[in-house]
Amino acid sequence: MKHVHQALRLLLGFLWLAPSAALAQSAPPSLPANQVFTLDQCLNVALANQPVVRQARIDQEIAQANNQVALAAWLPQVGVQGTAQHYFQLPFTIFPDPATGTLTPRQIGVRNVTTVGLSGTQTIYNNDVYLAARSKRFNNQAATQNTVNVKIATVSDVSKGFYDVLLAQRQLEVFSQDIARLQRNYRDARARYETGIADKTEYLQAEISLNNSLTGRKQAQEAIKARLAYLKQLMGLPPERPLALQYDTLKLELAATMDTAVALNISNRIEIQQLQTQKSLQDITVDYYRLGFLPSLSAFGNYNSVFQNNSASELYRTRFPNSYAGLQLGLPLFTGFRRTQNLRRARLENTRLDEDVSNVRNQINTEYATALANYKGYYTQYMLGKRNLEASKEVYNVINLQYREGIRAYIDLIVAQTTLRTSQLNYYTALFQLLSSKVDLLRALGELPTEY
Repeated sequence: MKHVHQALRLLLGFLWLAPSAALAQSAPPSLPANQVFTLDQCLNVALANQPVVRQARIDQEIAQANNQVALAAWLPQVGVQGTAQHYFQLPFTIFPDPATGTLTPRQIGVRNVTTVGLSGTQTIYNNDVYLAARSKRFNNQAATQNTVNVKIATVSDVSKGFYDVLLAQRQLEVFSQDIARLQRNYRDARARYETGIADKTEYLQAEISLNNSLTGRKQAQEAIKARLAYLKQLMGLPPERPLALQYDTLKLELAATMDTAVALNISNRIEIQQLQTQKSLQDITVDYYRLGFLPSLSAFGNYNSVFQNNSASELYRTRFPNSYAGLQLGLPLFTGFRRTQNLRRARLENTRLDEDVSNVRNQINTEYATALANYKGYYTQYMLGKRNLEASKEVYNVINLQYREGIRAYIDLIVAQTTLRTSQLNYYTALFQLLSSKVDLLRALGELPTEY
């Protein structure tokens, strides 16, 4: 009994500490102190703090706990039971008189009975626990694959959100530079008009162009706020937390290129891996119903201490122990065709999974073809946009010099400025669209990294 008490104390202590340990594991990680983030740092923060990713990790722990709950049936099941009863009226039974054969009623038993029993059972074979043992690995695998799938989506969304913010910031820079040029042109045109060198239309055209760029700058400023808020949401950062992005344009240009000759390997896609895991679990389910006719076998044992006496004060002075052990066999004979119909349903669900695999394969091929086409199109747009930007800068510099010397008309300068601004915007748009399309292509190939 001393060992039993020690075991109970250890068990109660574990149960007392377990909730605290669980709470400690689920506490959110602390956020980094810095406010300027590179792309890799943004991804690290998102993978650690994004609620959806953390939920997926919790789901992994839940799956492991569910497995342990199911597998607990393989271990001995031990329990203690106690009963106490008092008879106000003792029961009667009929005894025949040995001499006369007359049936005579007599009271039997004692008024106070207390029983304390220790019972244990051990499963030797049971189809349910056999299913749990076979499913454990695939249940854990499915939960892990779900976490990977969530991570892939998070990395994809955060990367494209990062590029969206950078695009808005570069657009703001383009409009700010354009406004500086237009303000100077407006002052020059106004001065030329006031001295009688040029007519009123020159500075009005400059004012119109300036107002258009001011509108574009305001739109870019508001777009940065909205896109930063969305990026914070994707990273799991609180709205009040300041966030600034750090990047190197040259490194971004180098990172935008990739080998488009890489062949698609569908087995790399997490969606296919998840379906394969589901199919393995479904195969186990089919076997579970197929083997449902097998008997269940378990061992059991009981040890009871019985205390009985007509006087309550004398009840626990004498103990009457008894103990026994045995085997229990259960064999299903007829279940109303439930097993056969469950087996039929499980096989149909297995066939349906085959169709899901075929459908997902077609979807993946389409996604890959679309992502590859988009990447190649944006790459061409990026390369031509880069050339157009260089040419636009050269044209603007020449026309601006000629305008200052009085060789070119003001309308030519306005056209050159507009072309330069458009080329800058198109170049940055193409660059960040190319980077985003690379993320989509890597995801379609199943090669988007999830560890940073």
